[in-house]
Amino acid sequence: MEKYTEQLQINHLRVPNRLVMPPMATHKSGDGRIGADQIKYYTERAMYSGVGLIITEHSYIHPYGRDNSHQVSIAFEENIEDFKALTKLIHEKSEAKIICQINHAGSRAKEPGDGGELVGPSAVENPSVKGPAPRSLTTSEIHEITGWFAAAAKRAKEAGFDGVEIHAAHGYLLNQFYSPLTNLRTDDYGNADVQHRIRFLVEVVRSVREMVGPDYPVAVRFGGCDYMEGGSTIDDCVEACKILEKEGVDLLDISGGMCVYKRKDYTQAGYFSDMAKAVKQAVAVPVLTTGGVKTLGEAEELLADGCADLIGIGRAIMRDAHWIENQKKDEVEDHV
Repeated sequence: MEKYTEQLQINHLRVPNRLVMPPMATHKSGDGRIGADQIKYYTERAMYSGVGLIITEHSYIHPYGRDNSHQVSIAFEENIEDFKALTKLIHEKSEAKIICQINHAGSRAKEPGDGGELVGPSAVENPSVKGPAPRSLTTSEIHEITGWFAAAAKRAKEAGFDGVEIHAAHGYLLNQFYSPLTNLRTDDYGNADVQHRIRFLVEVVRSVREMVGPDYPVAVRFGGCDYMEGGSTIDDCVEACKILEKEGVDLLDISGGMCVYKRKDYTQAGYFSDMAKAVKQAVAVPVLTTGGVKTLGEAEELLADGCADLIGIGRAIMRDAHWIENQKKDEVEDHV
């Protein structure tokens, strides 16, 4: 039996197989609400792509943390009903599970909402995006944002999502605090070591867990390595993930940091499989990795090599809702 067909337990959630549609921005929202086109997009992929788990595109937790004007919102109570329409269809028409990703863009924001400004851990430029340096957040503002994450997680649970994923990768706010390239603070949220640089993320995890309860799956998409000189390293990632596991994170979704979702001059499937494998060897909770995986064979090979417990197939599924069917057709044709 192929490894990708095996079920997996994430806290109290049983996922029917090891294939994942990872979060990818569709830029289809005009007012922060998830509309009919996006609901159709996700439902078709739940029904036909072959994945056991879908993680939705990042939703902003507060207008100040909005990335752009076409991003989906989970910042308000009225967003709950829109998401309920999505989760209800997914659960009625497929066996796939669905997790909501929540985010604050920080200094990577292109269009903060409601007059928001660029903010970050320190007043230095973010290497993941071209733009001005942000204003450094105060301790009281950090605590306020922590509450925004918790409130957004509560809305995700009320909307019928099977879990929530905290976005701490790709140069966004929580990743900015973790990376030594953007965090030059000398208080308890900096001090150059990993434990202090992930303090903000740890406090978000604790606050989210308190809000959603012990049985609700909480994932973290973690930009564990910047793959840049002076940036975070794989060793940093392993240390941080051990801490996150102790804090009760149920799924570690390993991706890029300030390099965002690609590695320079790296074209093999599983861009971050070296990092994910190091984490998998150090923790007991499930590990997900993605990046450049296009075929069923590539996903199966990464699973067999022990790189992760779950494999994300991104752009290929974004382009083809019937990905698994076409993969199996190609396998048959290759053996004819």
